[in-house]
Amino acid sequence: MQVSSVNDVKIYNLSHGKSLPEWLSDRKKRQLQKKDADIQRRIELIQDFEMPTVCTSIKVSRDGQFILAAVVAFDILSDDYSKLVFLHCDRYVEFHSQHGHYYKTRIPKFGRDFSYHYPSCDLYFVGTSSEVFRLNLEQGRFLSSLQTDAIENNVCDINPVHHLFATGTSEGRVECWDPRVRNRVGLLDCALSSLTEGTVVQALPSVSALKFNGSLSMAVGTSTGQVLIYDLRSSQPLLVKDHFYNLPIKSLNFHNQLDLVVSADNKIIKMWNKDTGKVFSSIQPQSNVNDVCIYPHSGMIFTANEDPKMNTFYIPALGPAPRWCSFLDNLTEELEESPESTVYDDYKFVTRKDLENLGLSHLVGSSLLRAYMHGYFMDIRLYHKVKSMTNPFAYEEYRKDKIRQKIEESRTQRVQLKKLPKVNKELALKLMEEGDDEAELASRKKRGKALPSILGDDRFKLMFENPDYQVDEQSEEFRLLNPIVSKVGQKRKKKLRLLAQEELGETEKEEEAEGQASSEEESSDDDKSWVDEVREQRRLLRQEDRDRRRQERKKADRNTTSQLQFYQIKAGEEFKSFNDMAHKQKLQKASLEDRLKLEEHSGTGNIADTAVGSKQLTFTLKKSEQQRKQQQAEQEHHKERKKLRRSAGHLSSARGRGWGRGRGKGRGLH
Repeated sequence: MQVSSVNDVKIYNLSHGKSLPEWLSDRKKRQLQKKDADIQRRIELIQDFEMPTVCTSIKVSRDGQFILAAVVAFDILSDDYSKLVFLHCDRYVEFHSQHGHYYKTRIPKFGRDFSYHYPSCDLYFVGTSSEVFRLNLEQGRFLSSLQTDAIENNVCDINPVHHLFATGTSEGRVECWDPRVRNRVGLLDCALSSLTEGTVVQALPSVSALKFNGSLSMAVGTSTGQVLIYDLRSSQPLLVKDHFYNLPIKSLNFHNQLDLVVSADNKIIKMWNKDTGKVFSSIQPQSNVNDVCIYPHSGMIFTANEDPKMNTFYIPALGPAPRWCSFLDNLTEELEESPESTVYDDYKFVTRKDLENLGLSHLVGSSLLRAYMHGYFMDIRLYHKVKSMTNPFAYEEYRKDKIRQKIEESRTQRVQLKKLPKVNKELALKLMEEGDDEAELASRKKRGKALPSILGDDRFKLMFENPDYQVDEQSEEFRLLNPIVSKVGQKRKKKLRLLAQEELGETEKEEEAEGQASSEEESSDDDKSWVDEVREQRRLLRQEDRDRRRQERKKADRNTTSQLQFYQIKAGEEFKSFNDMAHKQKLQKASLEDRLKLEEHSGTGNIADTAVGSKQLTFTLKKSEQQRKQQQAEQEHHKERKKLRRSAGHLSSARGRGWGRGRGKGRGLH
């Protein structure tokens, strides 16, 4: 017995398990039962409930005492098995009584289905013809046929209440006939009604199954996998249910206790509400399904399959077990109290994206995948096999990770220096320095212990282990939050390089001490990653230094080529001058040290806003390095001139001093 759960509905497969050969002795069977757990759990409700090859039809007698299965279409005319009718594929119709074969006749065309009309004792045969053949069992002769508009008729059924006869055609129509007057009373175009939004049409939908329920309800199954629920008073379906397999509907049944429809195609048996279409549960047998039979007033379902063995399913949610196997109720209650492993333990749920990654998209629709909700179930052995083929080095990676973890665990037991994590090293170093400063400050002020650092907090450990949390200092967000890059960051980078070199030397020493080959391999991998990381950091630092020197040269060239501007001096006002915005922004991005050096040469006063569009500020003109050198050269030149110039005693001193002052002012303005 196999237990599965679909949509929280327990389904017990009573026919699951190994079958014992008939030629085995009783002693051998008992020995096998002791050794094999599957044979011990096997429940055989009906002995030898198998067919030599396949089974296409299965029915239960009206008295509930007999279950019949056959490879051809058949019907039970009596309450028990005493009167049977079989429709062969070679146009022959056989009648069987309780003792066996009774009579045999032939119909004009190949038949596909038939129904028995009890009030008139007529058999209605449909098949590869537009006619519906009538055989009266009371008179023992054929009556006049019913002429339909169809080319071929696939299925037929008779309403059990008012005995309306309906036939499903290959053109996707259902024709209803009144047997009392032998006239057609209705026509339904099911092919057109089955095309809902999103339905992909691959062929003309024909009627493949037909079933009446009560006096006014009827279910129609199409060859494209749709089930239509009709009220006989309306030409439009009340509900259209799609199986999404594009396979013909093989069987239709009603479960009136729960208002359910049990529809089946080759792959799946679905149970759903006839009013809302909500799925109640589903069954997916191992082999293709040909017919489904529900035991009356119970939760037991029999299926005819493309397999010698008929399947038996028991669903307690549908109803109790039949009287002849009432022990199943006690058995299922005990299983629910002590839950066992279900069928899903041997299956792996995969989505369509997982199938694409594994390269198994071509298996959709095959027996290897079982559709369920938004994905599929596949055998766990097949999944592991394909997984190992797509990623053959998965075990090696797993082994290396385990070795790395063991090495790190052994390293934690040693006396360690200040070791930085693999992720966010600069941030960790900054936090370490801040922690040391706080601890020193706390010891000086005697305030007790310092505040705990996030390095020792487990809530933040992923920030220093997961590479996804790495801080990107080159990103625009980081530069906006940190516009001023101080010398502290450069010193920290130098310290980080020294620590990296120390750790590199430490790992090299540990490599030599390791005795196992696997540990040596792992350590070499770590060293290689550390060396690559140190090289990358050196390259980035050199690039930053080159960029900084390039910016300094551009700034010096800009100051050299800049020209002095003249401003008009008004009485009561001071000089007004404004630098362009681009130059101001570049000065703001400079480090604090550079800005302090600039302020030493140019003392900037307080800035105050006045009227709209103007500012007032007090400042001293700053001179570039070239101008200062030029001024110093001129002063030295003047000193030399003073030493070498001739005496001018005959000239008045006032005139000379006035000329000197005027010349000096002129030079200053130039």
